[in-house]
Amino acid sequence: MSPQSEPPIVYVVDDDPALCRSLRFLLESVGLTVQLFASATEFLPVARVMTRPCCLLLDIRMPGMSGLEMQQVLLERGFAIPILFMTGHADVSMAVQALKSGAFDFIEKPFNDQKMMDAVAAALRKCADTLEETQFRNAAQLALTHLSPREREVAQLVAQGRPNKLIASALNISEKTVHIHRQHVMEKAGISSAAELARLMLRANPDALG
Repeated sequence: MSPQSEPPIVYVVDDDPALCRSLRFLLESVGLTVQLFASATEFLPVARVMTRPCCLLLDIRMPGMSGLEMQQVLLERGFAIPILFMTGHADVSMAVQALKSGAFDFIEKPFNDQKMMDAVAAALRKCADTLEETQFRNAAQLALTHLSPREREVAQLVAQGRPNKLIASALNISEKTVHIHRQHVMEKAGISSAAELARLMLRANPDALG
């Protein structure tokens, strides 16, 4: 199932029950799925690799593990969910630190409902884009795994725009052999041109043609 076919979900981690209920009512009013957690220790066991657009509304100050500490744990686990920190006025400097550590944004309490919904919508779009790009990258990497080591060498040079004659010289093989390998690369990857091959390789690895 693709990321686009699964409904987005918003996780809320805050120790204020009234605020959590208010956020659930607000976000569910625009059709979003919401899950509430009273602490970092409640949320962390369910944090896993994203398969659907999602974001995290996280209180920056909580008993036990703080929002900043939880952000670091998520980073260490490779859980790259967009985080929107909810902060009091006195916590703005902490929120700036959170942004430097990769948080998507922060919202000051008490927040404006429309500003909150706009921020959540932007975070979900960011997550959806990330999931789509990951999906494209995985598909490109899979297509290239079918190439033999020699075909990979030829593909690298073809994608760099080199003609068959120069590829043959570089690999110390005949032009005819280069042509055969080139055809096999195109067939296995399901493409028809050097430009498509270059795009495929860069999608699989942005540094592939460096």
